[in-house]
Amino acid sequence: MPNPDEKPSPSAATPEKPTPLTAPVHSLRHEVRIWTRDLLIAMGIALIIIVFLYQPVKVEGTSMAPLLSDQERIFINKFVYRFEPIERGDVVVFWYPLDRTKSFIKRVVGLPGETAEIRQGLVHVNGQPLPEPYVPSRYEDLSDFPATPVPNDSYFVMGDHRISSNDSRVFGSVPSRFIYGRAVFAYWPVDHFGSLSATGTTEAKTK
Repeated sequence: MPNPDEKPSPSAATPEKPTPLTAPVHSLRHEVRIWTRDLLIAMGIALIIIVFLYQPVKVEGTSMAPLLSDQERIFINKFVYRFEPIERGDVVVFWYPLDRTKSFIKRVVGLPGETAEIRQGLVHVNGQPLPEPYVPSRYEDLSDFPATPVPNDSYFVMGDHRISSNDSRVFGSVPSRFIYGRAVFAYWPVDHFGSLSATGTTEAKTK
């Protein structure tokens, strides 16, 4: 028989064990936080690289067609020539020698100390014909240009659209101190999105 003087003992409180889903959910949240943190760090680094190493520019005109079109947006590398030499075939951005408030974009054809000449539209460097797969036949200028020495520390530049280009045939060779970047990447319009090869063929932008 139950003892009337005996008080009922309180129920023991047993800590509730986590359900099987608690640990996985906690782990998932932890992974998401880590992933978000890493993504933000990566975006920050990318932004710093873009701001300090690359510069977005807008192409105006058609002198570099078909590689670059009018109003196309590209990135130029502003620091590459602090570590690498300017090479033949590079598409460079420079201060216009006749008006340094303007920037031009052309392709390097002649290097310092060389002699550039054009015979019926065919570029010769030091007397040898220069292969130029980036110049389509419909953009060729079949006129001549006399043999011209390229001064030391300067570059002979030309547009790929030869019949529509104001280049070294007009304003002479460009001093290296005027060259401040190399075209590296096109980002607009989207069908031109991609790397700009230094010596890409004319088909590279139309595929």
